[in-house]
Amino acid sequence: MTTSTTDVVILGGGHNGLVCAFYLARAGLKVTVLERRGVVGGAAVTETFHPGFRNSTASYTVSLLNPRVIADMELARHGLRVVERKVSNFLPLDDGQYLLAGEGRTQGEVARFSARDAERLPEYERRLEVVAAVLRDWILKAPPNMTPDTGVAGWMAALPELASAAGLGRQAAGLDVQGRRDLLDLFAKSAGDWLDGWFESDPIKALFGFDSIVGNYASPYTPGSAYVLLHHVFGEVNGRKGVWGHALGGMGAITQAMAAACAEQGVEVRLEAPVAEVLTDKGRAVGAVTEAGDVVRGRAVVSNLHPRLLFDRLVDPAVVPADFSERMRSYASGSGTFRMNVALDRLPSFASLPGEGDHLTAGIIMAPSLAYMDRAHAEARLHGWSQNPIIEMLIPSTLDDSLAPPGQHVASLFCQHVSPDLADEHRETVADLMIETVDRHAPGFKASVVGRLALGPRDLERRFGLVGGDIFHGRLTLDQLFSARPVLGHADHRMPVPGLYLCGSGAHPGGGVTGAPGHNAAKAVLKDLRR
Repeated sequence: MTTSTTDVVILGGGHNGLVCAFYLARAGLKVTVLERRGVVGGAAVTETFHPGFRNSTASYTVSLLNPRVIADMELARHGLRVVERKVSNFLPLDDGQYLLAGEGRTQGEVARFSARDAERLPEYERRLEVVAAVLRDWILKAPPNMTPDTGVAGWMAALPELASAAGLGRQAAGLDVQGRRDLLDLFAKSAGDWLDGWFESDPIKALFGFDSIVGNYASPYTPGSAYVLLHHVFGEVNGRKGVWGHALGGMGAITQAMAAACAEQGVEVRLEAPVAEVLTDKGRAVGAVTEAGDVVRGRAVVSNLHPRLLFDRLVDPAVVPADFSERMRSYASGSGTFRMNVALDRLPSFASLPGEGDHLTAGIIMAPSLAYMDRAHAEARLHGWSQNPIIEMLIPSTLDDSLAPPGQHVASLFCQHVSPDLADEHRETVADLMIETVDRHAPGFKASVVGRLALGPRDLERRFGLVGGDIFHGRLTLDQLFSARPVLGHADHRMPVPGLYLCGSGAHPGGGVTGAPGHNAAKAVLKDLRR
């Protein structure tokens, strides 16, 4: 057992923890990161799952990683390269037809199903981008934060928040009436209602509607799911907005590049150092104790953990306000995600578009309509999982031949819906169903599988700390977004225990491999430590 001193202790070496560590160290602070696993990266890691085959284990595709973070950390210099899909999405349909979406292609493809929808598509994309542009500007800013204090000190603390709220208000006011109405719709409506108001054909609604249920244990007709759709259009790849791509070497290439950037700034990363408790003294966070008994003291403690894990397991309840504890116990976390990696001895051939081609580099969405997605959610709630699941499959080895032996491939299967509390005993049954579902669209797929890794929600929680398998560290619902994330009054990354901060996806702006919560939390810590 040892005792050491640093300026900032960071709990968890996931991507946001690394981003936060980088900015703090670059500002001249001494930073120590304590990581439970033997590798940094959290859910953004690349691991061997079958002899000769490796792939991204949890998160699996790139778009939301913030350009400022990429530039500041010089991730390209540290080895990160992201390549774009040759086609954005491929939607095989049950009747032998398909929809291919991509630059210069989507409108013509949609016209095969509806001339009216094809005509409306550019206006839909324009109006969605208008709203996304307003919110994109707030990704790297803490949202207006409610200050509970009263008296002169309370008013002084509230002034910056009022100015922040006014800034957002000016941006919203800058929208025309149509834009403001769209902003309201996208925060409050279901994705299904939003899309039904735009389009008439099932394929285009399914293509866009899939984004609304990614990691979201909900129907596309659940109110608020339109925001989840919006959350997935903030991104860009190589300067091109709305594009998705692959990190060469898998998602672990992102976090390994981040780790290299941190090392260059002098950050100390301790692997296999699970934290047992957050040290407090007179109600203030002053360090952390590992399960091995090592003590690391610091002027600030920053957590990259799911907020429920932080307060349920690591922080003394006696120093946490009762109302905050109550809110945290009811903090909603749980998605219908079932994540698989499969090793293939050959590429799949889809009945609707046989043979090889650019469509195999796309996000392949097996969910032909919003009604199909709605039924999948209902079945999972009733029976534990859907017999007709929703699957997005990517085959990153079509763009990155380092992931599999020559002539062979790896595929990522992001599957929904299963119950967040799916019992381990059902894992292989559900995994078989997912393989068979792909096989219905691509006959022979099942026979091509030579190895697989299946992770249900409980596996994702045990391995990565994703409570209920929630890839966003908490549902993206209106009561847990923006100024209310994770709890109203603590949207500025400062937790109710002085000296304790939140830098993970449970903080604004939420989940995805963005780096934004880590960036924003570092700003809050630096501001406080400089006072």
